[in-house]
Amino acid sequence: MAKQKIGENFFIPMPVVLVGTQMNGKANFMALGWCARVNSDPPMIACGIDNRHHTPKGIERNKTFSVNVPSSDMLEKTDHCGLVSGSSSDKSRVFDTFHGSLGTAPMIGECPVTMECRLVHSVALPTHTLFIGEIVGAFADDDVIKDGKVDFPAVDPLFLTMPDNRYWTLGRHAGDAWSAGKASRPER
Repeated sequence: MAKQKIGENFFIPMPVVLVGTQMNGKANFMALGWCARVNSDPPMIACGIDNRHHTPKGIERNKTFSVNVPSSDMLEKTDHCGLVSGSSSDKSRVFDTFHGSLGTAPMIGECPVTMECRLVHSVALPTHTLFIGEIVGAFADDDVIKDGKVDFPAVDPLFLTMPDNRYWTLGRHAGDAWSAGKASRPER
């Protein structure tokens, strides 16, 4: 199949999360699509945040942040948190919040899955900072747990595609990781 050059922008669907920080004693949240797991033991997650945003200041000050996974029914509030800056808008009342052991990483009660993170490292990039946090607590609603694990169709997470700037929901189950390709492995 022929390929067309489509530029250098971002073409990988990204999970949408709400990053939480504490700013001036109040919870602050921003919508973010640049977030991924980066280590297993200890568990770590990385968030790439534009340096012009308000949120990096809270992460650097407190050395903590939260990563909250909203469901699709939270689309309007999630997008709102990406449209307005915490420097000029009080987003502390948008959601019901709670804290874990860190005390300065506000989490969102309405999100079916939340994580509180201790900042481990930050990497300055030309336009963004990559914040790497150790997940010190992960929480999930009872109704999204199945057989002791998070049931992602029940979470109903959002995904972002760029450069079209569109939100999507989880599709159908296509196969099982570390299993589906076993039939294609050469004999040893």
